Order: sequence, then structure tokens, then C-alpha cells
Amino acid sequence: MRTSAEQEYIGVWSALERERMLQSLAGETVDLLVIGGGITGAGIALDAVTRGLRTALVEMQDFAAGTSSRSTKLIHGGLRYLKQLEFKVVAETGRERAVVYENGPHVTTPEWMLLPFYSGGQLGPFTSRLGLTLYDYLARVKKDEWHKMLNARETLEREPLLRSEGLRGGGYYVEYRTDDARLTLEVLKRAVELGATAVNYAAVTGLRYDGSRLSGAVVQDRIGGGEYELRARHIINATGPWVDDIREMDRSKEGKTLRLTKGVHLVFDQERFPLRQAVYFDTPDGRMVFAIPRDGKTYIGTTDTDYAGDPVHPRMEADDLSYLLDAANYMFPSLRLTPRDVESSWAGLRPLIRQEGKNPSDISRKDEIFLSPSGLISIAGGKLTGYRKMAERVVDLVSRRRQADGLPALPASRTRTLAISGGDVGGSAGYEAYVRRQTEAGIAAGLGPDEAERIARRYGSNAPRLFELANESRDFADRHGLPLALAAELRYAVLAEMAATPADFWIRRTGRLFFDRPGVLRWKDAVSAAMAELLRWSGGQRESYDRELDRLLAEAVEPAPIA
Repeated sequence: MRTSAEQEYIGVWSALERERMLQSLAGETVDLLVIGGGITGAGIALDAVTRGLRTALVEMQDFAAGTSSRSTKLIHGGLRYLKQLEFKVVAETGRERAVVYENGPHVTTPEWMLLPFYSGGQLGPFTSRLGLTLYDYLARVKKDEWHKMLNARETLEREPLLRSEGLRGGGYYVEYRTDDARLTLEVLKRAVELGATAVNYAAVTGLRYDGSRLSGAVVQDRIGGGEYELRARHIINATGPWVDDIREMDRSKEGKTLRLTKGVHLVFDQERFPLRQAVYFDTPDGRMVFAIPRDGKTYIGTTDTDYAGDPVHPRMEADDLSYLLDAANYMFPSLRLTPRDVESSWAGLRPLIRQEGKNPSDISRKDEIFLSPSGLISIAGGKLTGYRKMAERVVDLVSRRRQADGLPALPASRTRTLAISGGDVGGSAGYEAYVRRQTEAGIAAGLGPDEAERIARRYGSNAPRLFELANESRDFADRHGLPLALAAELRYAVLAEMAATPADFWIRRTGRLFFDRPGVLRWKDAVSAAMAELLRWSGGQRESYDRELDRLLAEAVEPAPIA
């Protein structure tokens, strides 16, 4: 027997309804089928549904399981692209950064960044000032966030851990920190709220054609085991590292192809790496690396190396670990970090457009759209920050394709001023006041002040739904030995965000495997038992999911064995 809250959520975006949603999709023809549930696919689904298209999205893993949960977690304005003289990219990225922030301030936070420069380094006072001035201008940075130039003393005051030898000063500018997986979920959740259907663990195993024209896809339910044929007037391939695989399935993999590069990040507890200030610094080999404080931790990254392994399962390797530890100890020499200090890590892939002869770090991050003879539309490349504009361009192409078929053009995109799910908080200006009000509501629901504030910040205007769940989750929490806040988050993840496995919850819904690994180790058995109850797992299902989580926990601190 489902509780009242469970009944309320069924039919919205619940893991309890996955199979029913697939069955429903198999019985109709949608206007648009999006393959891929990362940020690019999520953005396309939202843009399409707001223009009136009946839209469906399928993802072979969990939503955001690939690149979209494994980035540097910055909505940045593209400062690094100035080095490549990509001024248009910087301008567009900067404008889109502001849009992302206003539409979802609960998943995006301004973060002042320190750019130190040293004698003999690739950056200096003149180049740093010039670059940051261009950045402010091109990216249309708000006046109160314009860069500042600091002398050596001021730079060390902001971050005492910095290497002092040869320090000449620093630039001080604003980036925007995000939770990439939650951004993806909130974008997709808004699309679902507006009428789209999105299902995870639904893998495209084949394509269907009417003559030479693409007309549908065969989808395998990787949890329930069923197979479904979905029909669609237009199909978008937004699968990131798997774009070429879908193009190959369509027999249209010609011309430009993908080049996958791997980026690794390491996480340290603040007690071992007490970074006060986010830092963007150059390493002895000329690459730029971020070190960023977050939620009692410090993370550092990223690497940028060619990758030819399994796209589903990129891992930190010994060389990645050594490189980042060397970079950290070079810039923060007093720390003397060792592999034992690494609390967690993640590795993600960048699906870049192949440019022969270039180093990975020098390859353009521009996105490109490929249209196959069958009508398959593929989008590749691009950046997290630019997801909304990429989506707009793709749906504009769908509109032109519709016109060629004699159908009316679609209205213009309206996502520029559309709040994502949880973002109805009065924009960035109203966010802090909203958090204060909701924190009081969370305390009234029985949560501690810190827990209530954390939920208010993380879930934005969806926080009241979690507080309602907390009110009726006491028996559930007690039964499984869970803190009330964790029980409410878990039930919300399953009932309203289609979390289907413990890894979904600990990585994509909460980010805790990366930023609170000790907490995951403490609560993982209780959470698995609670999910088994909610989702009615068999004993074999639970064992399989528990093994998966244990493997991921181990891999977060252990480099991959040398092949």
C-alpha cells in the first residue's frame, strides 16, 4: 500500500512508474525523441516541449551518469578560450552563464577565483590584466563582479597556502560553481513538469526506418528487461561520448568524428587541504588547473588526456593521480599531499570534435550539429555552460525540417527566461531571502537548522515538497535507522527524480560519493534497504546494486590497474 505522498508523486517522474512510461511511449508517435539524458539532451527536451513538441527522452544509464556528473562543476565564462582566440565563444559563454544563474540560482553559486602569476610563468601582470579585461567585456560580466588585480601580499592574504617563491600578484575574478548532475536533473525535471517524458536505463539498441527516413528506435529496458519500439517524427542524438556509436547505427558516421579526452579530479578533506579561496593556476607543463573549496572539501582538477577505453567506465589511473598530486604540491608546497590523502575522485570524458595534430587542451570546445541523410540529427562537442543555446540551435533545425515537410514553423525558444525546476525563487536577487524562509519551514517540519538550510539551498523551490515528505517519513526513517533529512531526500529522489539504484542516489541526486564518502560508507546499507522497500527489489537486485556501489566506492580512491 502506497502512502499519500507516494500516490501523489506517481505519474510525475517516479522510479515506480518507469515501466508504465515506456509502455505508454510505445503506443504513440512523438514529435521528438531525444537519445541521451545528459545536460545537452535535457536542454533539448526542455526547449522542445516549451515550443509545443510532444517530446520523449531515453537514457541508457542514469540521467547525467556520463560527462554531466563528472565535469569541473563550473558554469564558467570561458576565460581559457581567450588563449585560443575564440572571442565569439567567450562572448556567448559569458552571456549564457548569466542565464543559467538567473534560471537556477539554487544550483549555481558565484565563486571568486584567484589567478596567481609568477616570475617565469606563462601568465604575468600585463597578460593577466589584458585577459581579464577582455573577459569582463566579452562575457558582459556584472560591474560588481569585474576583476581586480592584486599584488603579491594581497594574493597571499586571500590564499596563504599558495607558493610564495616568485609570486608577483594575482587576478581576482568571478566564476560560477554548480552541481552539474543536479543542474541536469532540474532542467530535465522542468521539461517533465511541462509534459515531456524522460526514462533512464532505457538503451537504444536499434533504429527503425520508413523507407530511407528514420522513424523510430528500439529501446531495451535495462531494469525490467522489456523491449519497446518508439516512433518519432524527428530523432536527436545527444549521447555525448556515444554520438559516433549512434551515427554508426544509422550508417552515417562520415566526415568529422569524436575525439574523447579524459578529465580526472581528486577530492581532499578540508582538514588536510584547508583551501580558503578557489584558485586557477598554471602548472609546470603549461596546463591550467583548478583547486576549489566546497562543502568542507577541496577538489582539484583536471587532467586532459586522450581516452580509448570503455566510455561507460572511465577511471582515475596512477598517472592521473601522480599528475594532480604533483600539481597540488607544486602550487601549495606546504601540504605535501600523498595518495593516502585522497578521499574521493571522479573521471569524466569530453566528447570533442576531432582536430588532428592538436593537443587535447588546445582542441576547440565548439559544438557542431550533424544531419544525416536519414534525418538523424546529432549534436557533439560543446560545454556545460552553453547547453541552453546548443538546445535552441538544435530545435531551430527541427523547426526548419518541419517546414520542409509542410508543417508550421515552431515558435521561438523561450528558455532564456524560464526558471528550471526548483528555480522559482525570485531569481538570484531573491534567492537568499527564499532560503531563509524555507529554512524556517524545514525546522518546523522537524529538521535541524543545518539540515533545513542545506535542503532549502539544494532544492530551491522544490524544498517544500521535501519538507512535506519529512513530515510523513518518521516511521520510514525509524524503520531503516536513517536520519530524517536523509530519508526525505531518498524518498524524493525515488518518487520525484526517478532514482532507481543506490548509485543514482549517492552520485547523481546528492553528490555524496564524491564529497562525503565517509557518509556514504556509514549509511549505504540503510539506504539500500530503504530503496529495496520503496522499489520492491528482489534479493538478487539488491545484491547486484550493492556490489555496484561497493565497486564505485573502491574505485573513487584506487587507481585503475595497469592493463
